Amino acid sequence: MDSKRYNVIDLFCGCGGFSLGFENAGFDVLLGIDNWKDAIKTFQHNHKKSKTLLADLSLLEPSETLKLLGDNSVDIVIGGPPCQGFSIAGKRIVNDSRNKLYRNFVHFVDYYKPKAFVMENVPNILSIGGGLIRDSILDDFSRLGYTPVFKVLTASDYGVPQNRRRAFFVGLLNGQRFEFPIAFESEKVTSSQAISDLPETTVNDGEDYPIPPQSAYQRLMRQNSKNLNNHQTTAHNQTTIDIISLVPDGGNYKDLPTKLQDTRKVNIAWTRLNSQKPSFTIDTGHRHHFHYLYNRIPTARESARLQSFPDDFFFTCSRTSQLKQIGNAVPPLMAKALASSLYEQL
Repeated sequence: MDSKRYNVIDLFCGCGGFSLGFENAGFDVLLGIDNWKDAIKTFQHNHKKSKTLLADLSLLEPSETLKLLGDNSVDIVIGGPPCQGFSIAGKRIVNDSRNKLYRNFVHFVDYYKPKAFVMENVPNILSIGGGLIRDSILDDFSRLGYTPVFKVLTASDYGVPQNRRRAFFVGLLNGQRFEFPIAFESEKVTSSQAISDLPETTVNDGEDYPIPPQSAYQRLMRQNSKNLNNHQTTAHNQTTIDIISLVPDGGNYKDLPTKLQDTRKVNIAWTRLNSQKPSFTIDTGHRHHFHYLYNRIPTARESARLQSFPDDFFFTCSRTSQLKQIGNAVPPLMAKALASSLYEQL
């Protein structure tokens, strides 16, 4: 690669997983925008060279961001607009008032005319309404002069110890069709390879790691970190601990005695990580998923490891907030694989 630098703005940036992947692939992230104060605080803490803006993207005009960018051009727009409001009534979604967030992503791309955009979403966005939403998205970006393509990627194919699936739309302005990164040929990273060096009990922020790294992945995560942060454990009541203890590594509620199986009315209840496989999708911190060995939910640092955030990435605010920030993020190693492909093709 040459040393050409491309400038990125990250809409709906959250705590900054997407941005971190792009930075690690050689891009410069100029600006992160989100409407959640906690996420912006974490983004600021970890992306010292980037500006941040706390704003509602359904109301923000792109021109209002110019003053934060100085003389810099915007080469790439990335982000994951929430799409709960997508209507399938037949209208193009860009005109639906409930889709202001998506519409403003399109508006930013139209305003800045970047060399490329990358938009992330849940996989079922491709199938809702028999593909109507997907086709509307392709149509909206085609009208702006892009050649949009889409694909569902699985995070564990790109070095992330998690089977998270996400849909990505990527469009280039130069007429090229973006080629998605091919899956890595290496063995998938398992949950135990990701977190087996992290202890059962709380470690205060800034304390030393209790043991050396136990895997190549752990060495990678610790590379720029001298000590352990965000590893505060949750104190469950004794009844919960007793029930978790009955579930084996990789098991779930079906492994419990019949009388206990209905204690939680969700099909993901009492699920333990499988130490020998990548994690299931890390969500925003509800209390149904447990460590493969310890009788508790994962800590913020364990969840961050399973998302591929390096240990020097520090999460601010409350523990509940940290888990939500982590669960909402794009895994940085997955983002880096995508960004590296984009860099080469630009």
